[in-house]
Amino acid sequence: MEFLLDYGLFLAKIVTVVVAIMAILVIAKALGGKSGAAKGELEITDLTEQHKRTVEQLEHHLHDNTFLKARDKAEKKLDKEKSKAREKAIKKASKEGDLDSKREPHLFVLDFKGSIDAKEVASLREEVTAILAVAREGDEVLLRLESGGGMVHGYGLASSQLDRIKSAGLPLTIAVDKVAASGGYMMACIADKVVSAPFAIVGSIGVIAQLPNFHKVLKKYDIEYEQLTAGEYKRTLTMFGENTDKAREKFKQELEETHGLFKDFIRERRPQLDLDKVATGEHWFGTTAFDLGLVDEITTSDDLVVAACKEKTVLAIHYVEKKKLTSKLAGLAGEAADNVLMKLIDRGQRPIV
Repeated sequence: MEFLLDYGLFLAKIVTVVVAIMAILVIAKALGGKSGAAKGELEITDLTEQHKRTVEQLEHHLHDNTFLKARDKAEKKLDKEKSKAREKAIKKASKEGDLDSKREPHLFVLDFKGSIDAKEVASLREEVTAILAVAREGDEVLLRLESGGGMVHGYGLASSQLDRIKSAGLPLTIAVDKVAASGGYMMACIADKVVSAPFAIVGSIGVIAQLPNFHKVLKKYDIEYEQLTAGEYKRTLTMFGENTDKAREKFKQELEETHGLFKDFIRERRPQLDLDKVATGEHWFGTTAFDLGLVDEITTSDDLVVAACKEKTVLAIHYVEKKKLTSKLAGLAGEAADNVLMKLIDRGQRPIV
């Protein structure tokens, strides 16, 4: 009897905890639904100031107080002169009604680390919109790109976001420190200038689609699979049905068509490329990509940022989406499983660039 009592109390505690968690989730969802807050916000980091603090911190360990005092005095004098010159320019611009154009030039730094479905384009479009709203003559954009490619429609939209920068007349540089292949290179070729680290992976101008087929396994266990379509080519290859040579041929035609569009897209933006030589699906390291004309310079994004800090105000722009409490508590396991399934299906039916 005592055991049953203890067991009953244990179950009561478990039920109480579960009910409490469910109550919290319901309340959080209700509050989230009523909230009119923005879905996300911009995070802005002053890389110029950050670089300056790093240098100052290191110099304090390298030099004595006499040197540091002399340097600080010289910098204060220079800052004072710059401040006076800027105030004078602002007053003059104010009288002429051209105040906004007199601000110092900026380099806006964006980061795009692309996944297979290019879901990061949601943040990219917000970042581009924000920059275009404030950019002025003399400003530039640097995109630090890292992607091995993915779904055509996702990377097509990401490329269109970069085209918005070009259409606004802002110089765009894309830096590839690790990889910009396939759909990643589709984005890179938009830029006025593409730079690459020596051992970064560049190229892979090709199209691929793959999927497993379980038809023989199902047939072995007498499991029937039915799929109904309207339209001869509504579905060509399938994971569970018996695939035909006609379906394979049609799917291959679709891949070739996508590859042709991919090559036309690159030809328009980098006409100097020998596409017969580079659009074979191969990839190259940065130095070879430079020789082939796929990139314009061998350097890193760090070199570009440090150099720009001497002439411009360098701002890193990052759009962060706010996650509801219910989304955070829902668990990552289910989301991961959904993503794996989505990728498995989409890879079979949608070309990957």
